[in-house]
Amino acid sequence: MNVVRGYLPYLVFAVLASVAWQWGALAALVIGLVSLARQRTSGVPANALVLDIATVVYFALLSALAFTAPHSPLHHYTGVLSFGWLALIAWSTLAVRRPFTLGIAKLGAPRELWDNPGFLRVNVVITTVWAICFTITAAISAILAINNASSLVTTLIQVVAFVVPAVFTVRYPKIIQARQAAATGI
Repeated sequence: MNVVRGYLPYLVFAVLASVAWQWGALAALVIGLVSLARQRTSGVPANALVLDIATVVYFALLSALAFTAPHSPLHHYTGVLSFGWLALIAWSTLAVRRPFTLGIAKLGAPRELWDNPGFLRVNVVITTVWAICFTITAAISAILAINNASSLVTTLIQVVAFVVPAVFTVRYPKIIQARQAAATGI
């Protein structure tokens, strides 16, 4: 459920933005801040919170924009902006060879695996799937916004954009572990 909790601000925003984008952005910021504070006080290292930190920055900026310019035409493109931001963060972590999922994965993995090339490879693949989903969803969101698609359709597509990679994130490591066990006869 850590995956869902990490994206909860975006899901809340996706639902509330169609009604009142200012309050949706502020609610997402508050949820992001509370989650980040709880995790930091419970000892979660910063490298496991890359997306959480980026989320707080994004919603702080979006809240400031939404309240200072409530009639901004960017309101119509918040889905594009949200998924574009997430894509930028995900691709950036891949570019610097520190996939954002790596710190999260280390929380549940034995220390002796952390430097294993296979462990890094699994996280590169998982982060790449997230990055691709974010990028595709940003593009679809742009098309939907340009064509004034219903907020229900937009919200459903954005929710699916989180569910697909979340399911992959849970299943892919298990598939790799099963392959390794079969290869070694364990």
